[in-house]
Amino acid sequence: MMATDAPNAVMDCRKGRGASPGLAAGPLLVLEEGGAGAARTTGPPEREAADLRAAMTAAGEDLATLIAAAGDEAAEGMLAFQLALLEDEALTEGAFVAIATGIAADAAFRAALDAQIADYAAAEDAYFRARASDMEDLRDRVLRRLAGVEDGDLPGDAIIVARDLAPSRFLAIPWSGGGLALGRGSATSHVAILARARGVPMVVGLVDTGGLEDGAPALLDGEEGTLTVRPDETTTAAFDRLRRDRAERRLVEAEFLPKPAVTADGQRVRVMINIAGPDDLAAVDPAHVDGIGLVRTEFLFDGRDRLPDEEEQLAVYRRILDWAGDRPVTIRTLDAGGDKPIPGLTRVGETNPFLGVRGVRLSLRRPEVFRVQLRALARAATSGTLKVMVPMVSVPEEMAQCRALFGSVMEELKSEGAPAALPPLGMMVEVPAAALTVDAFGADFLSIGSNDLIQYTMAASRDEPELASLAEPSPAVMELIRRVAAHGVAAGREVSLCGDLGGDPRYVPALLAAGLRSLSMAPPAAAAVKAAVSRWRAIL
Repeated sequence: MMATDAPNAVMDCRKGRGASPGLAAGPLLVLEEGGAGAARTTGPPEREAADLRAAMTAAGEDLATLIAAAGDEAAEGMLAFQLALLEDEALTEGAFVAIATGIAADAAFRAALDAQIADYAAAEDAYFRARASDMEDLRDRVLRRLAGVEDGDLPGDAIIVARDLAPSRFLAIPWSGGGLALGRGSATSHVAILARARGVPMVVGLVDTGGLEDGAPALLDGEEGTLTVRPDETTTAAFDRLRRDRAERRLVEAEFLPKPAVTADGQRVRVMINIAGPDDLAAVDPAHVDGIGLVRTEFLFDGRDRLPDEEEQLAVYRRILDWAGDRPVTIRTLDAGGDKPIPGLTRVGETNPFLGVRGVRLSLRRPEVFRVQLRALARAATSGTLKVMVPMVSVPEEMAQCRALFGSVMEELKSEGAPAALPPLGMMVEVPAAALTVDAFGADFLSIGSNDLIQYTMAASRDEPELASLAEPSPAVMELIRRVAAHGVAAGREVSLCGDLGGDPRYVPALLAAGLRSLSMAPPAAAAVKAAVSRWRAIL
């Protein structure tokens, strides 16, 4: 049991939003903004310049080590971008010029990077705005090295509190039972994705992270989104009971994982998984799921200096199909734009990228890129049960254009004598206009993207902590889901759901009641969802 840090300590409870499930208990470690560490003694310009070069070299070695240990393409892409920045002499030239005039190395480097960060953050293009945080991460990494602080010094068993935490710094922490609480961030951020993949409890959107002291005992609940500092004995005892209860619950849920998902009244429900690439399949037994309901192909395009060619895409698609065997695999065509900008492909200067040229809108405007992906998919379709899904469809004409383009690609491959097959072509239902007129679309199957459907229906960004309540499935959203599911039954078209709702056991009853019988989710959620399915019974 955790004791309080002083006899008269006052318990402090703070509420945010759960981003990665799990419970953690340990001492607080509060990271200051920037986290550069202790002040350093400055010297003559020659030594300051040498110290900065040494710090940059050490930071580059840190990044190279993290890239080698990352284990997934998304993390590698984030880190590779920072390494490329570090090797760009134009980025740091101003710092060395300032050092020559007598400015300390840390002040000179901070000023040089801050100017670049400000330019990135103010850019109209979403890609550059998103990369501002990467530059902040790089700045702080070099400054920590200048101050003699190594990221490995951060304990993995503490409750780390910060306004925000860069992905590379998260990856450098040797997590061993601790947790993460952020004032900023969201449940869909890069760090949240990494935390869920590594089983690190995480809370975001605390808003107020002030007044917290290093070493104070704390309890973190990544499901409920709470941070309790200096808990009293009653609260600590309740937390210990909750930990035992959840451990028992996980053991019970694990028994459902190898079994088919069946409701209490005998209805079969398909439980599929969402992945961002083949690496996500390493710890998943294909016998435990009914297939892959969503492959996000953005991982093939992100963090690169060139777009992937046909052969590269084909090899990856075949790896995924080989894993699945005879189970269906639904691969989504490139969903670039919005919060997923790709240099050289997505539009520059869009005032509102989420409402701009993204998803299928971009693909149809860049047919030379779209055709490469469709060719690779058609060739991969001979290797398994492949289905292709188009994102961000708003009007029937978009599906008609995609189908015509796919047909053209098939004729092209046939004339070349290349083995290929035309897979079923479906669509994401994530735009309210599509949900309201779903019967007008020529799609072979439908998959509801609950994240964007909620965002667009409620006109509220899913990444804004203060609007977290609007990111929950409202009656309006559930009505749209019911409408799409009912159409599927009437038209004999398969309907699934592949957004975050599908992996949240709290909403499984409502989704089943709405008529869905196919859910796709992050792999770690499959056991809990199957258990939730087993408890549900239709009300006649």
